[in-house]
Amino acid sequence: MSHELTAQPLWTGDYYNEGTGRSDIFDTLKEECGVFGVYGHQDAATLSYYGLHALQHRGEESAGICVTNGVQFNYHREMGLVKEVFDKDRLASLTGDMSIGHVRYSTSGDSRLTNAQPLIFKYRDGDLAIATNGNIVNAPLIRKELEQTGSIFQTTSDTEVVAHLIARSSKDFIEAVKDALRKIVGGFAFMIMTNDKLVIASDPNGLRPITMGRLGDAYIFASETCALETIGAELVRDIGPGELLILDRGGLREDRFTEPQRKALCAMEYIYFARPDSDLNGANLHSARKRMGRQMALESFIDADIVTGVPDSSLSAAIGYAEQTGIPYEMGLIKNKYTGRTFIQPSQELREQGVKMKLSAVRSVVSGKRVIMIDDSIVRGTTSRRIVNMLRDAGATEVHVLITSPPFKNPCFYGIDTPDRKELIASSKSIEEIRKEINADSLAFLSPKGLIKAVGGNSANEYKGGLCMACFDNDYPTKLDFGGEEKRSF
Repeated sequence: MSHELTAQPLWTGDYYNEGTGRSDIFDTLKEECGVFGVYGHQDAATLSYYGLHALQHRGEESAGICVTNGVQFNYHREMGLVKEVFDKDRLASLTGDMSIGHVRYSTSGDSRLTNAQPLIFKYRDGDLAIATNGNIVNAPLIRKELEQTGSIFQTTSDTEVVAHLIARSSKDFIEAVKDALRKIVGGFAFMIMTNDKLVIASDPNGLRPITMGRLGDAYIFASETCALETIGAELVRDIGPGELLILDRGGLREDRFTEPQRKALCAMEYIYFARPDSDLNGANLHSARKRMGRQMALESFIDADIVTGVPDSSLSAAIGYAEQTGIPYEMGLIKNKYTGRTFIQPSQELREQGVKMKLSAVRSVVSGKRVIMIDDSIVRGTTSRRIVNMLRDAGATEVHVLITSPPFKNPCFYGIDTPDRKELIASSKSIEEIRKEINADSLAFLSPKGLIKAVGGNSANEYKGGLCMACFDNDYPTKLDFGGEEKRSF
C-alpha cells in the first residue's frame, strides 16, 4: 500500500456517517425515519431509548428524545447513532411520563443538527414538539406562502411547516392540528406533543407505517412492531389512514382529520426497509419475504448449484427461493456487521473497493458453483455489478441475479431518498441491458402481481394489495404539486 493511500482520510466531516446518505458507496435506497412515542409511563425516556435502538436501521444520521413531566420539556438531540447520542446520565436527566423520539435519515432537509428531530418550538400556548416519518410533497409551496406572510423558519426540514401552520391558527390545539394536516400532501406518520397532550396521525393513504401497543397502562407508538417487542409491549393495532389519536389526562380518544383515501402502504417497507421481525398490516416481514422468494422461483426458475442472498434484507427471500426449488441455500456472501447501513465515506482510492468493506464472498462456498444471487432491488446498478464481480472473483462459474421486486423506475416523493429518474438504471435500460451492465449471466425481476400476492396480509383484497407501487409503475396515490400542474404520474 502506498504512502499516499494511507495518508488519505477515511471520511469527511466531523463524525463517521455525516452526510453519507448523499454520497454513499452503496447504491441501496435510503430509509425514511423512525418514530417512537410513549404516553403514561414513568420511564418514558428509557423506553424511547430502547425503542429507537430497535428502529436504528431506519435512520443513522441523528437521534433525539423529548420528554415532558406535564410542566416543561426536557429534550436532547445529536448527530449520530442512538447509543452515541444517549448515555445513562443523559437519560436520567430526561424525566417525565410522556415522550416522543426520532431517528433520522435526511430525505428532506440538510444533514445537520438543526434538522434533527423532535423539533421543539415555543408558541403562544406553550411548548410544542414534533417528530415525523415521511415527506411532505407540498412543503416548499406552503413554506413559501408562510414566509411571504411573515413566518421565519429555523430549519430546512419539511416538518417545520406543520408547526407554523399549528401556531398561526386561531383555533384550539386539536382543531389547529387537524387543519394543518389537511393542508399537507404526502406520506407521513406524525407525533405531536405538548405538555399535556400526545397526538398521533397517519396520512390519508397510510403510506408510512405507525403502530400502537400497550405496556401495562401505558400507550406505546412506533414505526415498526419490532420496537414494541423490544420493550415488551403488546401490539394493539396499526393506525389507519387519516386517523388521529389524542392522548391526555382524559385517556385515549380515537378521531380522524380526514376520510381515508386509497390504502397505499409503501411496498419497499415489505421488500427492504422494515426489520424481518416486524409485522405490517398483519403480515410478518420475514414470512412475506420468504413468499417473495417462493414466487420468484415460480416465475423465474434457474438451474444452479446454490442460492445465496445479499445480506441482510434478501436472506429471507433467498431461503424461500431455495425451499421452493430444492436448490441448497448457502451463505455465499457475508456482511461485516460493524459497518452499519451507512458506512464511512472512504477516500476515492478506496471507493472502488468499498463494497468489500461491507460484504465478502465465501470462496469455499461459491468456487466452481453456478450461483443464484437474490437481492431486493437494483437502483443505479453499481453495487449489483460489484457483488456479481466479487462472486466471480471468488470462483463462481455463473452468477444469476434475481430481484424480489419489479424494476425500480420512478423516484419516491413520500420519504425515501431516491436518485433522480435519470440515475435509476431501470428507467432507461431494458432488463437485458441491465444484465449486461451488472455482468450477470441472467437477470429477472419479480412481477408486480407476484409481489402483491407474496405480501398478503390484511390488505390483500384492496387495490394493488393496499400497496404504493409508484416507484415501479408511476401510479402515485396522491397528487404531486411542485408549484405547477398537479398530476398523479411523473
